Formats: sequence, C-alpha cells, structure tokens
Amino acid sequence: MCSDLRGWCRVAELYGTAHFSFCGQDISSDNTKGMTDSEKRISKPIDSERRGTTSEEVISRLREMIHGGELRPGDRLPPERDFAKMLGVSRPTLRAGIRSLSAMGVLKSRQGAGTFVVKTDEQPTLDISPLHLMASLHGFTADEMFEARLALEMSVAGFAAERATGDHMATMSEEITGMFASLDDPEQFLIHDVQFHQAVAAASGNRILTALVNMVSKLLFDVRIKTVKRATDLKQSAEMHRSIYNAIRKHDVEAAREAMRVHLINAKRGWELEEAVGVGSISPPSDGNGNGGHASSKT
Repeated sequence: MCSDLRGWCRVAELYGTAHFSFCGQDISSDNTKGMTDSEKRISKPIDSERRGTTSEEVISRLREMIHGGELRPGDRLPPERDFAKMLGVSRPTLRAGIRSLSAMGVLKSRQGAGTFVVKTDEQPTLDISPLHLMASLHGFTADEMFEARLALEMSVAGFAAERATGDHMATMSEEITGMFASLDDPEQFLIHDVQFHQAVAAASGNRILTALVNMVSKLLFDVRIKTVKRATDLKQSAEMHRSIYNAIRKHDVEAAREAMRVHLINAKRGWELEEAVGVGSISPPSDGNGNGGHASSKT
C-alpha cells in the first residue's frame, strides 16, 4: 500500500484546487485559501498540451483570461513567483509574455505597484496578428516602419499638446520616472519607453490613432527587444522623452511635434547601430582609452 502522498499533494498545491487518484486514493488540495478574488479566478494552469518554452502560451492564456472575465480591467496581476506557479510556467517565460502584453497596451506596469490590466477606457488595442502576417508576407522594411511611426506619432504628439489632461500628464511623468529608474535594465526601460508613447497617443483623444499607435508599438517592440540589451545611451533617450513631455505640458503643438520627430530620428539611428554591432559589421565605439566601448542607442 502506498504511504507517501506528499509529492502528489505538492503537485495539487501548485495547481490550486485539484483532484488526483494515487494508488486508488482520491487526493484533493485547495490552494486558493488566502487568495484575492482575482487570484482565484486565474488559478487555472495552462493546459499541459499547450505548454512550451516560448511566451506565446502565456500571451494566449492571459488574453483568454481577460476575454473570459477571469482577469478584469484594473486587476493587478499576482506576484511573479506565485503567478508562474499558478500557470505552470517558468518565471522567464511569464516575464516575456507580460512584456509583450505591456507593449500591446493590454497590461501596464507601474513602478513599485505591480502590473495591471489596462482599464477599458484607457487605451484601445487592435489585434497585432494581421500586421505580423502582413510583415511576414510582404517583408516590411525598417524604413517603412519608421515612416509609419513618424507619421503617426508626430500627429498624436501635436494632438496631445492640444488635449492632454492632468491625468494624461501624470501617466507620462510616471513612465519617464520609470525610464530613469531602469537605466541599467534595458528591457525594462523599453517597456516604459513603449508605455510612454502609448500614453502620448491616449492623450491625443483619438481612439483610432491610439489603437494604431499601440499596434505599431507592439510590432516595433518585437524587433527592439532583440537588440535593446546593446543599448547604452539610455539616459539621453530618457531626456528626449522628457523634452516631448515638457512640450506637451506647455501645450506647444509645434514643439511637441518637433521633439517627437527629433526623438524618432535618433531612435532609428540608435537601432541601426544596435543591429550593426549585433551582426559584427562595425565595432563598438572606443571609450576614449583605446578600448572598445558600446554603441549609442536612443529608444
């Protein structure tokens, strides 16, 4: 007769309320005690048949949770360690999925507070899948993506200078603070960078433009996340974002458009340097002491 059920009980704990048959005995465990209502709703793990090593399963599961009401607008996600256990995935996989959904404008990271589901009245989003498919079929170039971003974001910066409210400015300020706080963490910096641009779009007061900016931001995020670790001049990038913020705060339409234009041109140059260093076509700039330095990058 089997006597040691502790291992199976531990499995049950990891999956919340679960039932197992072990040596003919029914084992049940309830790990939802002490959870908040939102944590109880999302305690269902990812189906083992769908589990993998990429973040796509996490993205799919979280989207299902939101569409199904398990995660609601304004809900805060559980702590990373606990949430990874709930979903049955590794923490790096969960982290990558959350980063992608933040770039889509579905989730929002708040410095020191956690990650939240974006409220329905904040930032509308469009499904990025058709744009990804078009990019694969037609081979969008970096120049085409840059032109699209320039046309969209200069417009929304101008509208934001006309229409931004105190709440919009507070959100932009929070993202700039996040950028300066993550100068040593390029991936986290990129999240705040993307969320700043989404906040500017939201301040434009045009939900269609906001949704388009969010969609393009996700496509660009998927490209930049591969190279952003080679970015070293993040402080200058943060300063450029602050210039955009200051122009919008002063309601100076032309200054806001120009600050956005200058920033995006520098961002493109920085990304091209990251790419070139990555493939070894150029050496990192010298640090002034005869040693190889790092490529400058503006995100």
